[in-house]
Amino acid sequence: MTDTSARPPEFLPKLFTVLREGYGWDDLRADVLAGLTVAIVALPLSMAIAIASGVGPERGLYTTIIGGFLVSALGGSRFQIGGPAGAFIVLVASCVMATGVEGLILATFLSGFMLIAVGVLRLGTYIKFIPYPVTVGFTAGIAVIIFTSQIKDLFGLTLSGPEPGEIVAKVEALWSVRGTVTWAALAVALATIALVVGVKRLRPGWPNMLIAVVVVSGLVVGLGLPVATIGTKFGALPRLPPAPALPVLTAEAIWAALPFAVSFTLLGAIESLLSAVVADGMSGRQHRSNAELVAQGAANIGSALFGGFCVTGTIARTATNVRAGSRGPVSGMLHALFVLGFMLLAAPLAAYIPLAALGGVLAVVAWNMAEKEEFWALVRSSKGDAMVVLVTFLLVVFRDLTEGIIVGFALGGLVFIRRMSDAAQVEPGEADAFPPDVAADQNRVTYRLRGPYFFGAAARLGSVLDRIADHPRAFVVDFSDVPFIDSTGARSFELLAHKVARKGGQLYLMGVRPDVRQSLLAQGATEPLVRFVSDARAVDSAEALR
Repeated sequence: MTDTSARPPEFLPKLFTVLREGYGWDDLRADVLAGLTVAIVALPLSMAIAIASGVGPERGLYTTIIGGFLVSALGGSRFQIGGPAGAFIVLVASCVMATGVEGLILATFLSGFMLIAVGVLRLGTYIKFIPYPVTVGFTAGIAVIIFTSQIKDLFGLTLSGPEPGEIVAKVEALWSVRGTVTWAALAVALATIALVVGVKRLRPGWPNMLIAVVVVSGLVVGLGLPVATIGTKFGALPRLPPAPALPVLTAEAIWAALPFAVSFTLLGAIESLLSAVVADGMSGRQHRSNAELVAQGAANIGSALFGGFCVTGTIARTATNVRAGSRGPVSGMLHALFVLGFMLLAAPLAAYIPLAALGGVLAVVAWNMAEKEEFWALVRSSKGDAMVVLVTFLLVVFRDLTEGIIVGFALGGLVFIRRMSDAAQVEPGEADAFPPDVAADQNRVTYRLRGPYFFGAAARLGSVLDRIADHPRAFVVDFSDVPFIDSTGARSFELLAHKVARKGGQLYLMGVRPDVRQSLLAQGATEPLVRFVSDARAVDSAEALR
């Protein structure tokens, strides 16, 4: 029996665990450096993601400061970094187009309560079961959408109306204004991409994205290049987040925001737990799924109260935190405070950042998150995996992110059922397992089942067993290699026992495990209709008594 007396509470934040283990000055110094490193990465990304999502850059900073602090303070992962994520760009932009910024804040607020409910109901354990081809497919699809959302700023294109959200209409609209290319903006974008990639290769430990944005912004100001900047489009950034305020909570507003809140909840749960799993793999630690979801919910509520939008665990920033030597959640909390310090001291400088530079940063982010090698490996690995990853990818790109995840998950389940059904086998029992006189008796046959016997296997093997059961007086089925049987499989054996009995025979089930036997009994496969025996000699004894 497993001792659970020393197991920490399921919803206890990792911050308390780390402090209880002993937290000293050396740990704090390591967390300060890790937090500063992550903040340097988060600064340009937060603003770029917010702009790409259709809101002002300041809202990305609010999300990082409030949401990032709460995720680290309350979360179930030692190293999780929360904030705005590229995966949400499409959903957030769609929400803004449909409901406005107020509707986005309300959807984020509602999503927070939904995430808390998911965590309290302990559903986090099941969310981690999303098939790998689904995660690769939807991540690659998001990468394509992020890149297409940046084409306008990368090329400095000018549209006469709002940019369409649907990808085909977007590309058509952008192509129709290809003559409005601003070559200075394209040069800025290419220079940013070159700097991000070059610094990463030459000095992997340096903050390549921040360096690229600072250098390119300085060149734009120094050369007086005619490109759009944060200042020309959004004005000066505020130096502090706004005072907390509840979103508009009318019935009409809630009804309009509800579908987006559900989508934020689904994607946020998946993205945050995937990020926590990545951190576990890098650090050798173990996160608490349900505590993490509750923290994500609290962070989304907090973000909405301060004018931010949806928060989730961010894989790239979390990985940066681990590599920077973080000792625990304090580094994530400090990263949020460092971003707040930037707003207090240097917010006016952000007005000089070119939009093309942020577009270049997101283009690199999209390229890195596409998981190209993993995508093509799955396409080549098997027909089932190829179907799941391609269908998920195409649905995410051309239909809807949530639809892609749901359909991909369903297809992944069907592929799994098919593979498990194929793994289940029925084969003749070994003759040397029985006494010689019994083995030669033609009125008795023995077959061995291998693998889990569930509804998929029952549909495939049930007819085979029915044909075998047509003649023998004693029909023995060896269950020694059956680890699991579901209600459908158990019911099929109850029907098989009736068929054998009608023909004057007896069904013997040999080597049945206790949990498998309990499932069989629950579906009516009870004695004397079915005889449960331990080995072949017990079958001989039972036959002698009949």
